[in-house]
Amino acid sequence: MTEHCDHEHAGGLGLSGHALGRALAEAEARCGDDGQRLTAPRKRVLELLLAAPGPVKAYDLIGAFGEAGESAKPPTVYRALEFLEKQGFAHRIESLNAFVACRLGDSPHAAAFLICDCCGATREVEPAGSAAFVASADAAGYEVQRMTIEAHGKCEACRNG
Repeated sequence: MTEHCDHEHAGGLGLSGHALGRALAEAEARCGDDGQRLTAPRKRVLELLLAAPGPVKAYDLIGAFGEAGESAKPPTVYRALEFLEKQGFAHRIESLNAFVACRLGDSPHAAAFLICDCCGATREVEPAGSAAFVASADAAGYEVQRMTIEAHGKCEACRNG
């Protein structure tokens, strides 16, 4: 964030209660279907990402991990993040050096993020033209395994606030 906003914003996108439990159960089922395990540390990191209202830095995850009475060493959280990224449950936002839970479902997709430089709000959207880009890469002999687009600007609340 490059600025500080002094106006009201709608609540964040973090999940809680039944919605959080349902999302974790769906992730666990997806892992089982793929022959993977959502171990306790992986599940805890995913829970923290799903509950967060926006992007979370790895060291903030390490600190929050321990709030549940458990301790986590950095490698535990980083390995969990790597797994969650590979399985499509999380994305890394390079420009913020932070992570977010995937909000676009369980099928592989290109990720695009709209990042507000005023309040920090981050929204995942499906980028237009991503299928054509992947097809072009394929025609050139490349296999795209992951694609993330990041756009910085101001959200509607900050523009109008």
